Amino acid sequence: MYLIIGLGNPEAEYSKTRHNMGFNAINKIAEKYEIEMKKTKFNGIYGSGNIEGEKVILVKPQTYMNLSGKCAKEFFEFYKIEKEKMIIIYDDMDVEPGKIKIRKQGSAGSHNGMKSIISEIQTQEFPRIRIGIGRPTHEHDQINYVIGHVPEEELRKLEEGVEKAKEAVIDILQKGMDHAMNKFN
Repeated sequence: MYLIIGLGNPEAEYSKTRHNMGFNAINKIAEKYEIEMKKTKFNGIYGSGNIEGEKVILVKPQTYMNLSGKCAKEFFEFYKIEKEKMIIIYDDMDVEPGKIKIRKQGSAGSHNGMKSIISEIQTQEFPRIRIGIGRPTHEHDQINYVIGHVPEEELRKLEEGVEKAKEAVIDILQKGMDHAMNKFN
């Protein structure tokens, strides 16, 4: 069984922001495989189903980004998921918009949602898919950049990254992490 967690912020005002790329990827996966995201547990919205013959649980934490680890830990422990089968999908300023990066493990970098997950689970040895959002023009403007309005033309580029993240999850489940990393990185 795989646990696939997309990071974002729960309120509608954040739905079209750069910080919600993880939620958007979960929505795309759920839509493609007709997995209803209507159940709630452990401060998360989730749904379960099958993707390419693998049982999956898709989760969108509802704790706000900085506390994502609380929800992730509850699902991780309750379902006794192997750390190699917990995939976190999130936005990353160090990746160009429209691109993704897949890693088997690593640090959180500057991402507070990932810092929370690593802190709660007490390991950084789990796969992640980083969806590129690029950097703001002014470095001190990072908060407004990730949760602020995104121009329509940039939204299309960000959606390319979300689509690639969806395809990467499918590839991981079908052919494994190494194959997906070679294909998408």
